[in-house]
Amino acid sequence: MMNEIEMALGFYKEEFNAAKLYSYLSQIEKDEENKKKFNELYQIEAEHVKFWYKFLKDRGYTLSERVSSFSLIWSKFLRSILGPRLYTSFLEMTESTSTETYYEFLTSVEMSDTERENLKKIIEDELDHENFFEGVQNALPVGNIRDFIMGMNDGIVELLGAVTGLSAVYPTNPLFVGINGLVVGLAGALSMAIGTFISVRSQRQVNEGIKKKMSLLFSVSKERAKRELINKLAESGMPEDMSNEVAERIGENEDSMIGLLVEESDENELRSAIFTGLAYIIGVVFPVLPYFLMGSSFSALALSALLAGLALAIVASVVSLTAGNPNIKGKIAEMVISGLGAAVVSYLFGLLVQGVFGISA
Repeated sequence: MMNEIEMALGFYKEEFNAAKLYSYLSQIEKDEENKKKFNELYQIEAEHVKFWYKFLKDRGYTLSERVSSFSLIWSKFLRSILGPRLYTSFLEMTESTSTETYYEFLTSVEMSDTERENLKKIIEDELDHENFFEGVQNALPVGNIRDFIMGMNDGIVELLGAVTGLSAVYPTNPLFVGINGLVVGLAGALSMAIGTFISVRSQRQVNEGIKKKMSLLFSVSKERAKRELINKLAESGMPEDMSNEVAERIGENEDSMIGLLVEESDENELRSAIFTGLAYIIGVVFPVLPYFLMGSSFSALALSALLAGLALAIVASVVSLTAGNPNIKGKIAEMVISGLGAAVVSYLFGLLVQGVFGISA
């Protein structure tokens, strides 16, 4: 487990890079309101850098004012590729990580009262950052970004397993393996897209049904609607007296009552299906493409595993950032090992099939 100096050094580097990033964004942002806000964020992050610099210095750890990090270069690259609005959506998903780790640091590390109050202020600042990003109109809903990520992950893992198994059966015919991989990939993409469409549509229809039921119940018997609300609040863990109080306060407001009873979602089933299916197809490209380029299935398999591993590492990084998980390396290891492990099992199964049925090509 990292000690407090290592953690503080990590915080210092993160804040330094964040300050440089917001300074960069404030310079290139076209929207004047967002430009001003990014500049404000830069000023705030600069104060955070000073805090961590002093925190480390007071404990006898000296460091350079300048920090060189690949993450800043990577962030600028993402901004240039994704564009301003989509990149802001990405920032929104990643901003929650520091607040949780800062709070853990605050409650577990010995520090002066002044340092403690300053760190509390930093946590407040980070929460304000989240509010800013939530207020910016996103180019794509976060839910669809997650659809894309998970669809791509499924495409990579499933097709890597498929072409790996086929490679064992057809070691000298990579083109045959590649064509079969594309066929499997297309079928998988359609299956994923249809499944997502049905799932999102069904959930929306369920919510609409509950809303209609509650609207009718409210019209017929407000008291019965209140009891429904009280039961729902009690199921969520709210004390009975507080549940009764909430129900009494909003019991005359139909919209407020339905809003508490029904979980709203802005997901569109067609859009979710398109994102998932398209992402699956993109995921298919990484493990399948080498079979159209290489002369043997074995050489294609090596390149396929390499490309799939790199793609899984990227997906794992984005998944970790989306979930606010600071252990990005652990997530990368988990997804890459599980993906390549599935490929090994598929290859062994392919050898078994070849041996049992005597298939060779």
